[in-house]
Amino acid sequence: PDVISYNALISAFAKAGRMEEALATLELLLASPNASPTIVSFNSAINACARRGEWARALELLAEADRRKLGATVVTYSAVISACEKGRKWEFAVRVLRLMRRRGVAPNVVTFSAAISACEKSGEWE
Repeated sequence: PDVISYNALISAFAKAGRMEEALATLELLLASPNASPTIVSFNSAINACARRGEWARALELLAEADRRKLGATVVTYSAVISACEKGRKWEFAVRVLRLMRRRGVAPNVVTFSAAISACEKSGEWE
């Protein structure tokens, strides 16, 4: 299979709430001699984590995408912040928001909404 096929499968698993399968498919892609992951691969896997509030795994995937120099986008950071929000980890949501801005990636309404929601759910308004 090519990267487009892997990405479609990861995305489908993510949308179905099947995080384990999405992450297993990403692992298969990472091990494939015939295809290389893209930031889309990681975005889909991070979205799978976000749906479950698996904030630590989402942060690990962001770090791996960075190590591979895939160029995290506003979609990437927004998904990680969403995972932090659902995991009730407002501190990490704010750190990721700061990180993306330092890296020159402009937040959008989705990014800010997830960050605000993370703070709201944790009772942190300062």
